[in-house]
Amino acid sequence: MRPQPLRDPIRPGSDPPMTVSPLVVFDLDGTLVETAPDLIGALNFVLQREGLPLVPMASARNMIGAGARKLIERGLELDDRTMSVQDIDRLTADFITYYKEHIADASRPFEGLHAALDELASEGFRFAVCTNKLEGLSRLLLDKLDMTKRFAAICGADTFGVSKPDPAILRQTVAQAGGDLSRTVMVGDAGPDVGVARRASVPVIGVTFGYTDIPIADLKPDLVISHMRELPGAVRTLLPVVTAR
Repeated sequence: MRPQPLRDPIRPGSDPPMTVSPLVVFDLDGTLVETAPDLIGALNFVLQREGLPLVPMASARNMIGAGARKLIERGLELDDRTMSVQDIDRLTADFITYYKEHIADASRPFEGLHAALDELASEGFRFAVCTNKLEGLSRLLLDKLDMTKRFAAICGADTFGVSKPDPAILRQTVAQAGGDLSRTVMVGDAGPDVGVARRASVPVIGVTFGYTDIPIADLKPDLVISHMRELPGAVRTLLPVVTAR
């Protein structure tokens, strides 16, 4: 299924020279890295300090993906609690401070990721990260996991001042990576990833092992994979769609 552009279509005649390497752009949390244990650990740290109930991992996994502040707001909603803007600001700052110190205690790349990236890199693909996590936290995590060098660009919600699904974040991530939208594939686990790809007219692969309260297949990405070993084949399948624009 070819994605239908919602806005910002690629202009006719804008195909890049064939010397532009094809680019695979990844979401981070729940797509590249299983970050839930450390994110929920930080959430429970700030909730416990406020005397609030801890959030079980099973309940909290699908609350991840919209940034630290939203994760805290969702954690409060589980206990039917509300707080002032100032209090949520304070909790968010405390969350980030704690999370920085524990960002890779238990977070690990999903099984099969490194082998998939190696295979695609050997075929000339380059990689980038486009996430709603803060850029500094994203780089810190990837540094801790010795993965930063794999990516031509690592862009977060504060890099350009916009978040997914706004297409500007994907367009500018691709530009920063030296790529072109017409030779790009997006990989993600949730609605913002499918939405940003659609709005930027980029094909999208959904992963089933991430963080979303709506099953990824229901969001209708172009392809769905359930393990990173399937990634190279999925990217190759969508490449003709990308290069034919």
